[in-house]
Amino acid sequence: MTGQRTRTIVPSGDARIEVIAEGEGPLLVLLPSSSRDSEDFDAIAAAFAAAGSRVLRPQPRGMGASVGGMEGITLHDFAADVASVIEAEGGGPAVVLGHAFGQWVARTLASDRPDLVRGVVLAAAASKSAPLELREHLGRCANTDLSDDVRLAALRVAFFAPGHDPSEWLSGWHKAAGAAQRAASNGTPQAEWWTAGSAPVLDVQAEQDPWRPRDTLHQMRDDLGADRVTVVVIPDASHALIPEQPDKLLATVLGWMRGLPAG
Repeated sequence: MTGQRTRTIVPSGDARIEVIAEGEGPLLVLLPSSSRDSEDFDAIAAAFAAAGSRVLRPQPRGMGASVGGMEGITLHDFAADVASVIEAEGGGPAVVLGHAFGQWVARTLASDRPDLVRGVVLAAAASKSAPLELREHLGRCANTDLSDDVRLAALRVAFFAPGHDPSEWLSGWHKAAGAAQRAASNGTPQAEWWTAGSAPVLDVQAEQDPWRPRDTLHQMRDDLGADRVTVVVIPDASHALIPEQPDKLLATVLGWMRGLPAG
């Protein structure tokens, strides 16, 4: 049955992308955070599917069964992989939700292939620049050579709000793939993807996200236009957002999707 969770391989040029799929209905693509894979979305993907969406989770190159070139690539290559997945599903258009690094890929896709994107959800999008110390904490989170105590402390700074347990994120990191993602983002001018083409945008911010200071609340709306951008702030959450407040994110995204023009 179409609604059951499946895993398939989709060709994308010389790459092969593993896709976790489930549900029936309007197409929703979920893209994970830097150095992390689409397994992070297991619970919320099931919830979106139960609410009436066809949910696709492409595994980034170097994660799961996805393989492809990892050197000399840019965000456009990661976006092309997602485009191949949407085309294999029938061409969409899809709502594309990117978490943290994933929303850079979502915005690149919307810029490169507007025909495939019905709307873009920025889940815990960082501001235009981030303090070096936050990037250092991110590096500690992914460095499995460090002690759990050091990594948990870094997770609490970079990803999780007080009162939320970061221990579930001690696993699930892909160092080599993460390095390729960082190189790709550094090798892609921000101007080539920042505006997400002309797609409607839902900017879902976590109230305690250090990557998104409160004085940047309306940064996306100011840059992309109030007619395109809807801003929602979710309390009691930080940069991880999805494991911290899955129900609030689910309700926010579903409500916004219902207001989009039909694909």
